[in-house]
Amino acid sequence: MTRVVLVTGGNRGIGLAIARSFAELGDTVVVTSRSGEPIDGLNVVKCDVSDTTSVDEAFDFVETNFGPVEVAIANAGITRDGLIMRMSDDDINDVLNTNLVGALRVARRATRAMMKARSGRIVFISSVVGLMGSAGQVNYAASKAGLVGAARSLARELGPRGITCNVIAPGFVDTDMTAELTEERKNDIVTNVPLGRYASPQEIADVVTFISSTQAGYISGAVIPVDGGLGMGH
Repeated sequence: MTRVVLVTGGNRGIGLAIARSFAELGDTVVVTSRSGEPIDGLNVVKCDVSDTTSVDEAFDFVETNFGPVEVAIANAGITRDGLIMRMSDDDINDVLNTNLVGALRVARRATRAMMKARSGRIVFISSVVGLMGSAGQVNYAASKAGLVGAARSLARELGPRGITCNVIAPGFVDTDMTAELTEERKNDIVTNVPLGRYASPQEIADVVTFISSTQAGYISGAVIPVDGGLGMGH
């Protein structure tokens, strides 16, 4: 059964792997990016999740051209790392507005059609950092931890209409973002991961497609770590 799937921040890294995985399953996939630049083999719409009007316009575009969104993956996120004593208001506000509030904007808009259809899947991409904490990432950790409370509240609120909401919490993944780390930092990270390696973006995507499938129809409000054992479920 072909579904309409929206993946925010689907132009690179984990988001792109998620989008391509749904496309390989035969779903109609639309990815959002702030640039709106074309991506080979995927439908793209320009969208900034930190802006409500932009989110609404992106959903309008998808609904007009492809149909109601049946699976919404809130993946778009940014970092503004630094020690809390040096963190500006913009560093805090921008990260929370994009990572947490942006995901709520996406979920809020997605539920319009899902409520009518009495079915749907909402997935928030969080992080092991949101569960364990990380020095120098107070704003990022807060935004990712907030997704857990949001998803569990949505699971209770939307469950009676057949809509599930779950959280995926990746550990360290081999992406452009982690490629910027120093070799010393990379080695420190791998040392603390029981499996002794980074995840591939595809390993995250595989869990996302499962939790969005009919086989996962009775899973809601769950937080699923995909972190090589780093967080041990925390």
